[in-house]
Amino acid sequence: MAAAADMEAVVPTGALWGLVHDFVMGQQDGPADQVAADVKSGSYTVLQVVEALGSSLENPEPRTRARGIQLLSQVLLQCHSLLLEKEVVHLILFYENRLKDHHLVIPSVLLGLRALSLCVALPPGLAVSVLKAIFQEVHVQSLPQMDRHTVYSIITNFMRTREEELKGLGADFTFGFIQVMDGEKDPRNLLVAFRIVHDLISRDYSLGPFVEELFEVTSCYFPVDFTPPPNDPYGIQREDLILSLRAVLASTPRFAEFLLPLLIEKVDSEILSAKLDSLQTLNACCAVYGQKELKDFLPSLWASIRREVFQTASERVEAEGLAALHSLTACLSRSVLRADAEDLLDIFLSNILQDCRHHLCEPDMKLVWPSAKLLQAAAGASARACDHITSNVLPLLLEQFHKHSQSNQRRTILEMILGFLKLQQKWSSEDNGERPLSGFKDQLCSLVFTALTDPNTQLQLVGIRTLTVVGAQPDLLSSGDLELAVGHLYRLSFLEEDSQSWVAALEASGTLATLYPVAFNSHLVPKLAEELCVGESDLARRDVPTKCSQHLRSLQALSAVSTHPSIVKETLPLLLQHLSQINKGNGVAGPSEVIAVCQSLQRVAEKCQLDPESCWYFHQTAIPRLLALAVQASMPEKESSVMRKVLLEDEVLDSMVSVIGTATTHLSPDLAAWSVARIVPLFLDGNVSFLPENSFPCRFQPFQDGSSGQRRLVALLMAFVCSLPRDVEIPQLDQLMRELLELSCCHSCPFSSTAAAKCFAGLLNKHPAGQQLDEFLQLAVDRVEAGLGSGPCRRQAFTLLLWVTKALVLRYHPLSSCLTDRLMGLLSDPELGAMVADGFSLLMSDCTDVLTRAGHAEVRIMFRQRFFTDNVPALVQGFHAAPQDVKPNYLKGLSHVLNRLPKPVLLPELPMLLSLLLEALSCPDCVVQLSTLSCLQPLLLEAPQVMSLHVDTLITKFLNLSSSPSMAVRIAALQCMHALTHLPTPVLLPYKPQVIRALAKPLDDKKRLVRKEAVSARGEWFLLGSPGS
Repeated sequence: MAAAADMEAVVPTGALWGLVHDFVMGQQDGPADQVAADVKSGSYTVLQVVEALGSSLENPEPRTRARGIQLLSQVLLQCHSLLLEKEVVHLILFYENRLKDHHLVIPSVLLGLRALSLCVALPPGLAVSVLKAIFQEVHVQSLPQMDRHTVYSIITNFMRTREEELKGLGADFTFGFIQVMDGEKDPRNLLVAFRIVHDLISRDYSLGPFVEELFEVTSCYFPVDFTPPPNDPYGIQREDLILSLRAVLASTPRFAEFLLPLLIEKVDSEILSAKLDSLQTLNACCAVYGQKELKDFLPSLWASIRREVFQTASERVEAEGLAALHSLTACLSRSVLRADAEDLLDIFLSNILQDCRHHLCEPDMKLVWPSAKLLQAAAGASARACDHITSNVLPLLLEQFHKHSQSNQRRTILEMILGFLKLQQKWSSEDNGERPLSGFKDQLCSLVFTALTDPNTQLQLVGIRTLTVVGAQPDLLSSGDLELAVGHLYRLSFLEEDSQSWVAALEASGTLATLYPVAFNSHLVPKLAEELCVGESDLARRDVPTKCSQHLRSLQALSAVSTHPSIVKETLPLLLQHLSQINKGNGVAGPSEVIAVCQSLQRVAEKCQLDPESCWYFHQTAIPRLLALAVQASMPEKESSVMRKVLLEDEVLDSMVSVIGTATTHLSPDLAAWSVARIVPLFLDGNVSFLPENSFPCRFQPFQDGSSGQRRLVALLMAFVCSLPRDVEIPQLDQLMRELLELSCCHSCPFSSTAAAKCFAGLLNKHPAGQQLDEFLQLAVDRVEAGLGSGPCRRQAFTLLLWVTKALVLRYHPLSSCLTDRLMGLLSDPELGAMVADGFSLLMSDCTDVLTRAGHAEVRIMFRQRFFTDNVPALVQGFHAAPQDVKPNYLKGLSHVLNRLPKPVLLPELPMLLSLLLEALSCPDCVVQLSTLSCLQPLLLEAPQVMSLHVDTLITKFLNLSSSPSMAVRIAALQCMHALTHLPTPVLLPYKPQVIRALAKPLDDKKRLVRKEAVSARGEWFLLGSPGS
């Protein structure tokens, strides 16, 4: 090397000579990494490597020279950051000179230039010099794929670090790259090349006179036709190439005159993928094009899009055509017009209207909906387009609605009107000017009311949706129209014939009540109050089932319209008063009526969560009233009141728990602290001063009183304190926890003891770590151990243990593993074993009343995975060691754990656990069978190879369970038989005749749902192995 003479000569060591000789002459690749490592460690310098390679670099044999340069290049790839500027200059000159060498040498030279292109010490001007040399000396497309990729990498590196220098080349750089890329076929290289072209355009490199050439060298790949080979290690998909090429084609308006004719040609072709790719590319181009680029092609583009939407059999092509039309219209809408310029948007929209408008007059014909979709796609692009199209189409549609008398035709027309109204709603929020709808508001209202009074249910439903959209736009509904609208919604809410109409009416009432609270307070709420009064007397008589249904609908309607704070202040007192009236009545009202009121209250509470003021109003109004009613019901009465005792039933208290929990979760910390300072003393000290009508015949002492009625109300305390934010301090916490612990082991009232255990667990879960938490846990453990001994409280002690374990499992507390081990030890208990097995379902499930994320409990995101990892091995080991009569308990517990485990976690463990799951299918317990089937069904879809190994056993057990006495088990077994068809067909074919014969029996099952699953499963087995299946 000539440049090496100027460097300081250093005599290479013998070891380096040996490594070089082994690489060059011995054809060993390992020494290159060793030499690079020695250079990085400072044992040798790059100069010494060059000296050692001297004879190889000048060898007359091309292969020897190539090996010598390859060694130097591989060392430079790993050590380029150590090079000095002077060394880089000499190496660049050497490599540029070697580009003229034999073609066998070129790949190694390019590898070295790639290493030097990464050098930080590269002097100015050398990047341009290297690229000129490559463009001039190397015919890139004659090189192998890897070497072509090296050239693209060199260009990419220089574009990233030497952008200004390359721009100094002007259009020569663009022309040089066109020569490099021209003819490229490898998808790996194309992805890099497309990225380079995109950067050329987006970074404002000079294209000069080569715009068309650059377009041609890239557009020749459009549309992309590439199928990746099987087991492709590079993972390049057709979609990757499509998106990369699309980014190039849509990157500049300068391609428009060449690209748009190409897109039109491909859209008009017969190839589905070409149509889709072309329409998607047109969509992307519209983001950068203007009127100037589109002007000459608009008629052809519209003709192609119209034809695809009118005639295509593909929904995807139709959707892409509509999206392209939307983008075209948006592009024309963006352009700023000169005073003397023609408005292409108006011309374009006029053409669309001319071709589509007349089809809207034929609601029974095929082209009515394609025409409406085209018009709506254009109208959705901008406010100008929406106004232009709506003002032309809406009068026609209004006229057609009255011209056609059939309900189906009217429904089609009204659905089209609804589509245009939604678009007007979209743009009216962005533009406060005069809207076209204002001139049609009377006609629109008349049309909507006509639809609402039509006997056809489907027309009514469209009318309700249209009313919602009309009402959402300002100034379209007058006060008189509003009163009529509310009247119609009230009538539809009580239609007995069809549930669809009243459900839709309730939803519309809720939406419109937010916008027009005064109208709903004036016209709807009083009518609903009257219905409730009538309902109370009907409930007392119990003689009119229809009236009872209307009573329930009144409750649903009141909760549905409670979407505005001012309405809540009217509806909430009504609901609470109604509950009080039921409570005071002498009729035999059942739990279902009270539960219905509580469900309405809960829905109102959910709506109030969105507004802090409404949330606090609901809480301070409803919670004291509910507590007062419950406390009153728990008091001893001289004359027994059936209704008051209904308030103490389990399901009624559960519904009140839901109301209180929902009303508490969204309280601010300050308001929650104010409330907790009153409710906790109510239960601990009997302080009833904050309750309305608080004149009770005796003290309220749920923790000291012997009456089960008062103790049952601890569930309401649980709902409140377990829904509070974590940072709210609970007064008298120590006393409260001890009282809860005491009550949790009381065997005389299982409902109360379970509520106390849940409350204790919920408070434990939120309590910060520290000495007090440890004390509470020790108290709980002591109480559990004492209770689990012989005595009447064993079940209550187990329930406490289960809930405390869940509270600790959710927060990853260290004691949770000890408590879980204690639970597993109880699986062999003759009295509690089956209950413990079912308890594993609770440990893995999400609760609804306590220990919920909504209630601010501490729930770690992967607690199920951790529980599985920590405990399933012990469950498996316990199963194998357990006596035969105890094994079902282990199987049930294991089945519950696996059934609720995320399937990606279960799949790797499936081979080990599958034998146990199959054994669980033979367990006589229906709960175990159902849980195991629910676990296996998704595994049949997600792990077919593993499940195929046990196909004989699976088929036998599933078919046996399809005759189970339990309907749920029969359905699950048939669903699993259906899922089996996803296993490899060759594995299943030997069993096909046997399965088809066996599945004939459940076709005659007495339950319709079982027959439905049997038909589905048998049909799939019939098709197994047939062509196209």
